[in-house]
Amino acid sequence: MKLLKSSAVLLALVWLSGCTNPLATKESEADLQSGEVAVEDRNAESSGIAGENAMGADLGDGAEAQVIVGEDAFQGNELDDPASPLSNRIVYFEYDSSSVRAEDQQTLAAHATYLSDNTNVTIRLEGHTDERGSREYNLALGERRALAIRQILMLHGASINQFEVVSFGEERLAVEGSDDAAGLQNRRVELIYVGR
Repeated sequence: MKLLKSSAVLLALVWLSGCTNPLATKESEADLQSGEVAVEDRNAESSGIAGENAMGADLGDGAEAQVIVGEDAFQGNELDDPASPLSNRIVYFEYDSSSVRAEDQQTLAAHATYLSDNTNVTIRLEGHTDERGSREYNLALGERRALAIRQILMLHGASINQFEVVSFGEERLAVEGSDDAAGLQNRRVELIYVGR
């Protein structure tokens, strides 16, 4: 039984030693045997622009070079880029307040710049409240919150023609519950891009 196990292990080692990277050069095999690890350089200078690819092979005339700009570089509409402040489309408010917090000013300035650069785009500002207060009061508070956001966006260059203002009051809660954490998530204005 031991002989069978030893033979299987020996066979596996022989098989593994025969598996090599077909792209590896003699130099990289020597580096691996000496204990050094080969690393492929993927920056723009060695990506094929100068006539060689990253492995040192000549691309020749008419060959296409693939340039790797960055693996996590976002390509698409800047509104959908998770790294952009434009991806943040909810502004939260303190209890019974329509004052915009200082921490949201930079995000709103980015939205205003986007709107002023894209005059064909419209945005719907949806005001929401938590469930405390009467229905009528909450509808009015949701509207005041949405109008406060509109005013800031217009001060930063957006046009009044780009806005729809709606208040849902307490009708569309983001989360159920009457604790402070739920209340904070419900006291909000959502920025919904309509025409883009």
